[in-house]
This record gives sequence, C-alpha cells and structure tokens, in this order.
Amino acid sequence: MGRIVIAGGGWAGCAAAVRAVKAGHETVLIEKTDMLLGLGNVGGIMRNNGRFTAAEENIAMGAGELFEITDRMSTHVNVDFPGHKHASFYDVTMIEPEVRRYLAGLGVKLRFMCRAVDVITEESTGKEEPRKLKALKVLNGADGNKYEEEIIEGDAFVEATGSAGPMGNCAGHGNGCAMCILRCPAFGPRVSLTAKAGNPDLTGQRPGDLMGAFSGSCKLEKSTLSKTLRKKLKKYGFAVVPLPADLVNRGKLSQKVCQQYALPEFAENIILIDTGQAKLMTSYFNLEQLRSIEGFENVRFSDPYAGGKGNSMRYMAVGERDEFMRAKNISNLFLGGEKSGFFVGHTEAITTGSLAGANAGRAAAGRPLITLPPQLACGDLLSYAAGRLREPDGLFRRFTFAGGEYFERMKKLGLYTTDRELIRKRVEDAGMLDIYNHL
Repeated sequence: MGRIVIAGGGWAGCAAAVRAVKAGHETVLIEKTDMLLGLGNVGGIMRNNGRFTAAEENIAMGAGELFEITDRMSTHVNVDFPGHKHASFYDVTMIEPEVRRYLAGLGVKLRFMCRAVDVITEESTGKEEPRKLKALKVLNGADGNKYEEEIIEGDAFVEATGSAGPMGNCAGHGNGCAMCILRCPAFGPRVSLTAKAGNPDLTGQRPGDLMGAFSGSCKLEKSTLSKTLRKKLKKYGFAVVPLPADLVNRGKLSQKVCQQYALPEFAENIILIDTGQAKLMTSYFNLEQLRSIEGFENVRFSDPYAGGKGNSMRYMAVGERDEFMRAKNISNLFLGGEKSGFFVGHTEAITTGSLAGANAGRAAAGRPLITLPPQLACGDLLSYAAGRLREPDGLFRRFTFAGGEYFERMKKLGLYTTDRELIRKRVEDAGMLDIYNHL
C-alpha cells in the first residue's frame, strides 16, 4: 500500500488518519504543537441539533471511532440549552490523551512539534494536467529546542491545518494575539500548503469589510466561579446568567465564527457550558466587567489567556476543493476541516476529514474516489457549501449542522432526525452502509 501524510492533528486530521491507516496505508500525522485536537481541546460540544444526525450518519458509514470516544468522554448528555437540543459535552481536559492513545494503537505515526512549511511537487507533463505533490518540507523540533529541516515523502496528502493563525492575522484583523490554544509564539505559525502549491486561498469576510471571524467562545477556570454557579454546571451542564442592559453587546454576534450561537440569547445572557472547564459562549468579555457580575467576582480566563480582550481569528486560509475533498488542480492533496470550507465544529471536521482521508487512501492505491450522496446530510452539506461559495456573498457564509442557514435547510429537506434506525436506513438506501470499512 501507499504512504499517506497528514498535516494538522485537529479533529479533521485525526479522522483522516483513522481512515488512511485502517485502509492499510502507512500513515504519518504531523502536528506543529505538542498536542492533538487543536481547537478540540477547548470545544467540547457534540450532537447538538443536526450534529446528532450527522454523527449517526458517519457511524452508519463506518466512521464512528472518534464519535465513540467523544460519547464515552461526555460528562453531560442530552442537554437542552438556548437554541440547541440533545447536546453532549465532552471533557476537554481529558479527551486528547484518549485520542492520542487510540491513534497510536492503530499504528498511526504521530510526529509532534513537526511543522509543514513548504511542498515539493512533481514535474507536470502538460499544462492541463493537475499538479501532484511529492513531499512536504517540515521543520522538526521534537527535542523542544532545535528545529531541523526534513523532507517527508508520500503518495497522497491531507491538509487539515485549519484556518487560524499566524499571529499577524489576529493582530491585523482581530484584537491582537490573545494567547490561545494554538500557541503560535511557541510552536510557529500555520503555513498554507495549498498556497505553497500555487493555489490562492480564500479568506472569510464579516460585516464592515473585515476579514476572518473571531473564535466563538472562551474558557474560564471553573474553580474561580461561585459555588452556586459550579453546582448549576455540575447538575445541568450549563448555566444562564442574565446580563445588565449596559453590558449587552449584540454587535459581537456578527463577528463570531459560530453562527449557531449568534442568537439574541447569547448577547443578552452569559451562557456557560460545562466541558471540564467553564465554556463561556462569547468571543471575549472585558474581565473587569465580567467580575462585576454576581458569581464571577473572582473569575479568570484559561483560554485564551487574554479572553478579556480578544480571541483567535479563523477562516483566514480556506482552500478550494472538489466533491472528493481534493484540492483544486492538485491530484493527490485532499482537504479536511476548516481548510476545506467555511465549516464550524468538531462533527463537521470529522465528517470532512474522514472523506479526505478515505480518498487520499484510494488515490494512493489507484482506486476510484468516493463522494457522499446528497440524500444524506453529510453529503448535502458538502455540496451545498460548495455551491454557496460561488455566490456573491459566499465569503460571508458559515456552515454547520448545528444552526444557521444549513440547519434550517436540514429541517426543510427533512434530513434532520434523531431516529437512529431511520438514519441507518437512509445510509443503507444510499448504498453507503459501512462504506468507510470497504476501501
């Protein structure tokens, strides 16, 4: 079999690695930091609204491994909070070691502090022929001190490097580097492999002729909350605290990457979710003002550390791809997660990463690539997002199974359901039952 090289160890990169190694390929996953999951270390919300449907579709298609882990690591399940139903919250403080052990057990070669900085392409035989990657140039700093250049060759590649960072983007389009979980100062900036291969990237836009979008939430040290709030979080999984009128800021809603949480309730209240830490559902909140509210007198941020001022900027480098998750004009590079479109969330990352990894394996083996059919929510999301991107306001759009325009579309088309048997029947009728395990 071939060698699959995956750049980026977030949920999308991990999902791609599972599919590639299970298809029998040598699988190398490089991650520029010292941890897997990226933003998954501060996210934690699964199965809310249409994400339940999408998760069950993936499970029926044979890509249930990571959902099994998030389900097992969830401390609160079937939670209804403003605008969302039947959500699960996994423990962000414990999830990464579980995923790391699982991937290592499968035989995935994990390379930490290994940052992709360039690509090497094969010579093209004609002007119309798509380019093909031969290798990645990486800076390997596994000893934590000295970085050395290395060439990692492969038969097919997956880019799941995300769309946040480097610091200059946060400084230029946000409120400055807020010292988030991505830790660019310590581990170096994200480098776009699609751009290095000659493809211009897409950059999301937001109102006011501004680029990108703020990450949608912060983390608070749970121990710094009042005992009453901690009890509510432990019992219910969430807490809603009304804000005084002078602290309501509806303008921040349009800045958020997570439009499923850009509802009036999220401006009029402090909404906390228990994911091991206290997840504050706003991009940032002035610390002095936050401490003026009952129950928050001693509060401090744990991610980003400067959450009183800003957050990371997202959607700064999205690649163009086809229905196979293959990068435009590059025959053996596949895209997953935010790199593959203006997608929001872990479920969306696992969905796109699974297809990217599966097709990278098929490309390496010289087999036909697969698509996800539109009669499934997972397939419809991919085709719908690609179509909307071609429209005049495409760079302003965000897509998630959990809310916004795509969840409304799911409901309109009758794709949204929590009936597991019905979902499995749809997958079977589409000819996709256990497809990921027959590659």
